[in-house]
Amino acid sequence: MKLTVFGAARTVTGSMHLIEHQGHKLLLDCGIFQGKREESYFVNLHFPFDPSKIDAMILSHAHIDHSGNIPNLVKQGFRGKIYSTDASEDLADIMLRDSGHIQENDIKYVNKKRRKKGERSLEPIYTQRDAIDAIPYFQSAWYQQKFEPIPGIIAQLVDAGHILGSAAVVLDYRNDQGEAKRFWFSGDIGRDDAPILRNPVLPVGVDTLLMECTYGDKPHESMEDAYEEFIDVVKRTVKRGGKVIVPAFAVGRTQNLTYFLSQAIEDGLLPDVPVVVDSPLAVNASVLYRKHTECFDDETWQYIAEHRMQALDFHNVIYTMSVDESKALNEWKEPMIIISASGMAENGRILHHLKNNIEDGRNTILIISWQAPDTLGRRLADRERKVKIFGEEYYRKADVVTIGGLSAHAGQSGLVEYALASKDSLKRIILSHGEPDKAQALMEKLAEYPELPVPIYAEKGQEFDL
Repeated sequence: MKLTVFGAARTVTGSMHLIEHQGHKLLLDCGIFQGKREESYFVNLHFPFDPSKIDAMILSHAHIDHSGNIPNLVKQGFRGKIYSTDASEDLADIMLRDSGHIQENDIKYVNKKRRKKGERSLEPIYTQRDAIDAIPYFQSAWYQQKFEPIPGIIAQLVDAGHILGSAAVVLDYRNDQGEAKRFWFSGDIGRDDAPILRNPVLPVGVDTLLMECTYGDKPHESMEDAYEEFIDVVKRTVKRGGKVIVPAFAVGRTQNLTYFLSQAIEDGLLPDVPVVVDSPLAVNASVLYRKHTECFDDETWQYIAEHRMQALDFHNVIYTMSVDESKALNEWKEPMIIISASGMAENGRILHHLKNNIEDGRNTILIISWQAPDTLGRRLADRERKVKIFGEEYYRKADVVTIGGLSAHAGQSGLVEYALASKDSLKRIILSHGEPDKAQALMEKLAEYPELPVPIYAEKGQEFDL
């Protein structure tokens, strides 16, 4: 069996790995590369392989950096099955449609610039229609259910604890010598102390581990400490009559926040201020969280039972769908918390809320996730005084606070625990989905354990014989 690392190599975006075995090809993830618009366009448009030659695909989870180029894959000739959990399929349906809409809008912006340079216009990488056409290729699999995506490989999906439906991918096969081998692709690894979802399943009996290292440089502060910091930020902002503006990923982060805020307000830890989720995608994703209760942990089930509520149906959270509802938030003068996508403030309604609130010193912009270079979110996290929103320059007077402990990814200690779980069988550790400094820090930490093999930090296009 051969592995080629094509995406999320020495970066944290565009997850995509190719497995070749007995003349068949299996793709693990098909994420979209996120960065500068025009650079991203050409990276995402062209695959490093012929999509029509891919026999099957397995999706670890529905986040766009793992799923976002699936419509383009199908558009360019892929006709196999896309295996995922049932929850991931449902999430991918809404997220890929949303991504198609973004692709259509982004290409308008790119083409406007190209026309000024006298360059020809480009077509979107894919459209909403392409996204809809990709969904019939999905094939649901339950956690721990065994299936054969390509001949000679038996696969399972196990709980990754990252977002709803997230999974690690386990591949059992025999090598050329007829020996039984196990390959484990972590996807994105969740945290043991995260709300709502079960803890990630640790690798067992693994020969080769392909593992993310997004936060490989340091342990996270505890969720409890991070939420205490969140409470302090809200209290300070409310005291001065301001609004808390939170750019948040529509899937995972938004639902964790609403769960926490609902509890905090109910317990009297926070003042009873409006909590508004202003993102159609986040609203639709929250509906799916309420549908897929099979993914919940015991603590969440206990909370639901004690409060005699339907799954995560919070009475003190306001969900807005229409543009008019979103615009009306500008007229609210009292303190409030607005959670809106996108998480890196590159598109979506969050841009309007930032535009309308960034020049008011009473307000707080709360950054709660990693921000990619060259994004508005990164510029805000770096506390730049002047930023452009919709091409207009704004002078930032709002406070900016960054809380790192709310990540849905495992920190360094969680990653070490993950690797050590298979120390008795592990022959190879391959690191991906992490920036160089994060990977280097994790490699140095893993080197403290002589029972582990020396990790390899994969380059784009690097091949491994497994």
